[in-house]
Amino acid sequence: MDRLWSPWRSQYIESFKKESEGGCIFCDMQNLKVEDEGNLLIDKGEFTFTVLNLFPYNNGHLMVVPYRHTKEFESMTRDENIEVMNKLQLASAALNKVYKPQGFNLGANLGQVSGAGIHEHIHFHIVPRWNGDTNFMPVLGKVKIISQDLLVTKRKLIEAYKEMR
Repeated sequence: MDRLWSPWRSQYIESFKKESEGGCIFCDMQNLKVEDEGNLLIDKGEFTFTVLNLFPYNNGHLMVVPYRHTKEFESMTRDENIEVMNKLQLASAALNKVYKPQGFNLGANLGQVSGAGIHEHIHFHIVPRWNGDTNFMPVLGKVKIISQDLLVTKRKLIEAYKEMR
């Protein structure tokens, strides 16, 4: 069997060691304000918040995160489930407006063995996709090409979110 290694992924996973030391990066984000320029928060709801992924697979890679700290998908309440879906739909609409992707990857990595970098706090990804957006730069050059600064992406998406309401 051939294997393709992704050594840059370890940087992502190592960045969340704090979680294993008793803290949770998502719980720490809950008191942040969308208006603050220094964070990647896009939207806050009653039960969830939406944030740009610090290590995105593509421009506009967002995560919808319940405020309540749980890793168990089955423990999510009806209200949390409804808001997660509503916020993913809002994210899709905003990403379509700003970036016009040709598709999306949508889902959650449940548990560490599934690839979750932050496995103790459930979160849902929405990743915009374009034909031909995958390449071997990460494998061969140890470089992931993200063509826009995350804070520029944040400003564009916040504006799109405002227009969607």
